[in-house]
Amino acid sequence: MSSSFVPASRWLRHWGPLVGLAVLVLAVVGFMALGWWIQIGAREMGTAAMREFPGDRIEALMALVQSERHTLAQRNHAVWALGQLRDARALPVLQTYYTGRPCDHARYLCQSELKKAIRLLKSEGFDPMRWLTPAALRQ
Repeated sequence: MSSSFVPASRWLRHWGPLVGLAVLVLAVVGFMALGWWIQIGAREMGTAAMREFPGDRIEALMALVQSERHTLAQRNHAVWALGQLRDARALPVLQTYYTGRPCDHARYLCQSELKKAIRLLKSEGFDPMRWLTPAALRQ
């Protein structure tokens, strides 16, 4: 055998913790990057809504959700964005459309998306994005 051969158990003892830490760091950074990407998408949706409706992002997105001249897909996307932006001002508007019935995407806003957005606005359950996303991205 070559003298440069290192048994697997010795290699694992030496480098294993470092490799494990690197994997953990990469996972956390990846999770944060995904959250930031989602927040940026929600903000862009709000900015686009501000071109059509008065007010800040939240007010414009609420107006888009209530707009009968927009498609259900556009309105559902606004519901998603409101949930991601987590501004409690949108709660009454979203609750108006939430019935709890099964989804009928051809006729009504997505009940599942409304439920998720309402849960996020009420801050129910563990929400890692609340503390992983910089406040500037949530505005």
